[in-house]
Amino acid sequence: MGLSTHVLDTMHGGPAAGMEVALYTTNGDEATLVKRFNLNSDGRSDGPLYDNNSLKTGTYRLVFDVAGYFKAKGLKLPEPNFLNKVALDFGVAHADQHYHVPLLVSPWSYSTYRGS
Repeated sequence: MGLSTHVLDTMHGGPAAGMEVALYTTNGDEATLVKRFNLNSDGRSDGPLYDNNSLKTGTYRLVFDVAGYFKAKGLKLPEPNFLNKVALDFGVAHADQHYHVPLLVSPWSYSTYRGS
């Protein structure tokens, strides 16, 4: 239970190890930074972003530094690059459930869904 994320690099076919991610709580146009972290070798945070006791009903934002990740892998990106930071805004309606927010990403596309 709680909140977790996972990023897969679809260009290279593996986890997006080292990608920087920021988690925010949101309220309308306002966003409050909760934490910044880098993904581990499995493309995940080292622990839950919120455990089942601290996740609250409300709105959140995850911001993934896609351009920084691909540049760090030595990929030459055009300037300006197509994707810089990908921001995913989502709502938690049932804080007693697990919310997993995966991102599948390349320098030119991304997709997400509510995982399990």
